[in-house]
Amino acid sequence: MSKLADNWNSRYLSKEYVYGKLPNNYLKEQLNKLSPGKILFPGEGEGRNAIHAARMGWEVSAYDISAVGKMKAEKLAVKHNVNIDYKVGEIHNLIYPKEHFDVVALIYLHLAKNERKVLSDSIYNLLRPGGIVIAELFSEKHIEYQKKNSSVGGPRDISLLFSIQDIQNDFIKYNILELKEEEIELSEGAYHSGTASVIRFVGQKPVKTSF
Repeated sequence: MSKLADNWNSRYLSKEYVYGKLPNNYLKEQLNKLSPGKILFPGEGEGRNAIHAARMGWEVSAYDISAVGKMKAEKLAVKHNVNIDYKVGEIHNLIYPKEHFDVVALIYLHLAKNERKVLSDSIYNLLRPGGIVIAELFSEKHIEYQKKNSSVGGPRDISLLFSIQDIQNDFIKYNILELKEEEIELSEGAYHSGTASVIRFVGQKPVKTSF
């Protein structure tokens, strides 16, 4: 088991759901605009977002490095009488059928830049033409918010945070439907509590055209 997996397993060992049981607000808002289909949650942790999507009628796949996170997500799924397909593994091993998903949701999934490139390429291949990426991520400015309130969470390494330009680079093949940097109030369990600076993004994979 990797050190990263150990770290996340240790965090999720708490009886409490450390990021809460309710979905991310931005994700909830965006899913309300869409008809349910097949959705993938890489880096899903304890399952709060996946369970919400399943309750809305989505066919949900979740993926994370943490076996403890999977266990808690599946426990939450039973409570709400829904099913999710949850796999455990390294983020670069997203092995699903090509063009399988209608939506991929990236909610506070922070990786090194070389890993982000691998992930964005994988997502592009896994999305159907016209498919959607929904993302909420801590911005580079968030470092200043952490100094004021450690409970707001997020990586302490600025190289793991995002700028508008980073999103444009990582999702260069997509049609940008929304891309903005915002100050928001987070209330997502013990580790995401307080004022934060985030990047919010919705992008659409272009529909294939024939000539």
